[in-house]
Amino acid sequence: MPRLISPAGLLLAGAACLVVACGSDAKQGKALAFNEAAWSPPLEKDIPGDSLGASIKRGLYLLRFTPESLPQYATSALRCTSCHQNDGLKKSAAPLTGSAARFPKYMPRSGAVIALADRVNYCFTRSLAGNAIPVGSREMVDILAYLYFVSHDVPVGTKIAGTDGLISMKDTLVGDVARGEQLFTGKLCVTCHGAEGKGNGPIPALWGEKSYSVGASMAREERAASFIWHNMPQSNPGSLQPQEAFDLAAFINSHPRPDAPGKEGDWPMGGAPKDVPYNTNGHQAHRPPPSLVTRATPERSLVPNPAPLSHAAAGAMPAGKK
Repeated sequence: MPRLISPAGLLLAGAACLVVACGSDAKQGKALAFNEAAWSPPLEKDIPGDSLGASIKRGLYLLRFTPESLPQYATSALRCTSCHQNDGLKKSAAPLTGSAARFPKYMPRSGAVIALADRVNYCFTRSLAGNAIPVGSREMVDILAYLYFVSHDVPVGTKIAGTDGLISMKDTLVGDVARGEQLFTGKLCVTCHGAEGKGNGPIPALWGEKSYSVGASMAREERAASFIWHNMPQSNPGSLQPQEAFDLAAFINSHPRPDAPGKEGDWPMGGAPKDVPYNTNGHQAHRPPPSLVTRATPERSLVPNPAPLSHAAAGAMPAGKK
């Protein structure tokens, strides 16, 4: 495969490509050509045997063995590959492919433009109900190295199928908790996750203090239903009806789970999706959990947004930079 450069080098190269695009193709309203059907992400066997390759492999193993490798940051029973299955390559399970080509980007939930490292930390603090990783740490660099690796040859700004959030379902339905409870027992869910939803080893906990937080995407009924419908049960994915997926999502999310400190500041500009299970600007909580588990270190579970640019600072910027 072509020689890989460092994450920092890729970031600079990506920025250069973006500048070129803005000055040429973008002016003509043309998108960068990318044949997704002919592209495939590099695999573990393609990782080079040099220092960069060692960082990429460490990053991959941090995704696979997150709580074992990063116990002070991943404090739940989940790991990155609980959602980003097949090492983040599975299209129907929140794939990580091309992620380095999509950041920095504006995130409505944050109301700010965020970097890829911030997005990683949102996963750790919300989906893993853990603590933020220092941005310049060895651990973060290794994770980013793997994300750049699986983004190889993807043009800046390109969205790979399935990567713009979890794959949406065609129909947005309303789940029934009682039906979901019956399905949970009868559709093989308890076989892996257990009757109490605690999971086991690599099988994630679905509720309780060791599961994802109320601020995770999976705590939204439609997001959970989408993941369930596309991927569950693992022995027979795609066998559920959409309504069954929504019923299961409603049942799973009707249980206590960890809090998400700072969640009240989400969607500061308004426009929160209707199934967000907590109050935020202009939004009333949709089916909030019966209780929230207090985080042991809430101050470490916050990912601060970039400071807004003041009018005075904007006025002082050179022409063409505002």
